[in-house]
Amino acid sequence: MRLVVDLNRCQGYAQCAFLAPDVFAMHGDESLLYNPEAAAEQRENVVRAVAACPVGAILLELTDEDMADVVSRGAVAGAGSGGTR
Repeated sequence: MRLVVDLNRCQGYAQCAFLAPDVFAMHGDESLLYNPEAAAEQRENVVRAVAACPVGAILLELTDEDMADVVSRGAVAGAGSGGTR
């Protein structure tokens, strides 16, 4: 998973740092630091952080590996569900 933050748009609300502290951190009052190659284990926290950004400054790009993992998790989670209606 790759992250890009539009630092010109970011207003320093720090919702991302609160929701995904292993990926985002505030440096001072308005300067955001982040890991653009966040670990897969952080996916849920990162998705929440992206959704919580009040100015939409965070873009999340899922890699092919991420998509394969999502598909395989969905197949496991959907097993035995009785199929579609």
